[in-house]
Amino acid sequence: MADTTTVHVMRHGEVHNPHKILYGRIEGYKLSERGRAQAEAVAEALQHRDIVLVVASPLERAQQTAAPIAARHGLEVTADDDLIESLNYFEGRRVSPGDGAWRDPRVWWLLRNPLRPSWGEPYKEIAARMTTAIDKARAKAAGHEAVVVSHQLPVWTLRLHLEDKRLWHDPRRRECGLASLTSLVFDGDEFVRAHYTEPAGK
Repeated sequence: MADTTTVHVMRHGEVHNPHKILYGRIEGYKLSERGRAQAEAVAEALQHRDIVLVVASPLERAQQTAAPIAARHGLEVTADDDLIESLNYFEGRRVSPGDGAWRDPRVWWLLRNPLRPSWGEPYKEIAARMTTAIDKARAKAAGHEAVVVSHQLPVWTLRLHLEDKRLWHDPRRRECGLASLTSLVFDGDEFVRAHYTEPAGK
C-alpha cells in the first residue's frame, strides 16, 4: 500500500496519584517516576520509525509522555483538545469499590444509564472528537507515521468505533494499558486495521 499511514494512539504513562482519586481533567497531575520511565521506553521502541508528527492531549501527563518521543525525532509536541480525557462527573473523588463515591446515594442517579453513559461525556461524542483528532494527524503525516497521546477511555472508545463495535463496554475489559500503543493503519483515508502493543511492558 503506497499510501499507507500509521497513527500510533498512545495512552499516557502512570500518574502520581497518592490519594487515588479520579483526576480526569484536573490540572497538575504529572507522571510518576515509573510513568516517565514508561514514556522513555516507548520513545526508544519508536526511535527508528518514520514518525513525522507528535500530538498530545493538553493535559500535563499526556504532554510529558509525548515529549521524549518527539525529542528523538527532532519534533515539537503539539496539543489537540480533541484528545483530552473524557468528562466524568465523579472527577476529584475516590471511586474505588467499597470506599468511594458509589456509596453516596445522592449520586446514584448518575448511574441510571450505563449505555450513554449518564455519569459523563457520551461515548458517541468521545468517538466523534477522537476520530476528528486522528483524521487531522493522518492528513498531516500522510505516507508516514504519527504519534498521538491521549487517555484510556478516549483511546478505547476510538478503537471500538473504528472496528464498528458497540461503544458501551465493561471497563475491566479494555485493551489499553499504561503507555500502550494502539497503532491504526490507513490506506489513504480508509482504516485498515488496529494493532495493539505494550512497548513499556505491563
